[in-house]
Amino acid sequence: MSLIPEELESHLSGEVTTHCFCWIIRRQDMAVFGFTDHDKTLLIEGVSCEPQTGLSASEATGALGLSVDTAEIEGALSSVAISDNDIERGAFDGALVETFLVNWALSEQRTLLRSSRIGTISRSGGRFIAELKSSSVDLDKVSGRRIARQCDAQLGDSRCGYKGLAHNGTVTSLISDREIVVTGFWPPANNWFRNGVLTWANGSKNVVLAHQTYGGGIRLSLRDCTIPDIRVGDTFMLDAGCDKSFKQCKSKFSNAANFRGFPHLPGNDAVYNFADGKGNFDGGPLVP
Repeated sequence: MSLIPEELESHLSGEVTTHCFCWIIRRQDMAVFGFTDHDKTLLIEGVSCEPQTGLSASEATGALGLSVDTAEIEGALSSVAISDNDIERGAFDGALVETFLVNWALSEQRTLLRSSRIGTISRSGGRFIAELKSSSVDLDKVSGRRIARQCDAQLGDSRCGYKGLAHNGTVTSLISDREIVVTGFWPPANNWFRNGVLTWANGSKNVVLAHQTYGGGIRLSLRDCTIPDIRVGDTFMLDAGCDKSFKQCKSKFSNAANFRGFPHLPGNDAVYNFADGKGNFDGGPLVP
């Protein structure tokens, strides 16, 4: 529930009002942007809110309890602060969005309506729609470790301990917006880069679905968002791929001693095998 200051409440109860909405977006990389549907720049919380940016808001619903409230903001990619490439590389994912109701004639008369986080962003042509979720969504996050068969470490981090080096490469030709031909390295083994993370010079990332030899280079098929401005000559770093399984940790990386999952944990399949009497329950490991 928003507490509206008396001065603003009195103004809103009048026959003529001068109010507008302002949005302050605080990205996880500490970049801050301000927008308003008013026709002049407004200074809110020390942030200059850019006018006439094409942003508009849907109706926001609120509920008691711990349910996640949702709303949406819709806009055009008309502001230099919001670029198609930033949305593609996920720069605005998880950003904090503060929505203010402001008396633009006296901007000190304002109230914070809601504080949300950006969830899903969908695009169509030159427009985008960002889903806003209330802070209750933070309660759905996993805290601590999950007991699962798959590894919960990231390849190469301190918990994983794998010391393999990333490979530097260069784009030599473009097949499509998701398939490129690169040079600069050679895979040590088949499917070495499947599920690997490709990091571009601007910080954006793609996951490699598959790779194969292609002339004198390597053809990479990319997953996730497309990168619309890939050019011949662009450089990147590519890490080996890991599917988080104990089998691959042992055979591909020889790192079984540092595996951060529970591969021998019996699951529902083991319970059902016991019931039909066809399973092999000799006390040996579930995963060799």
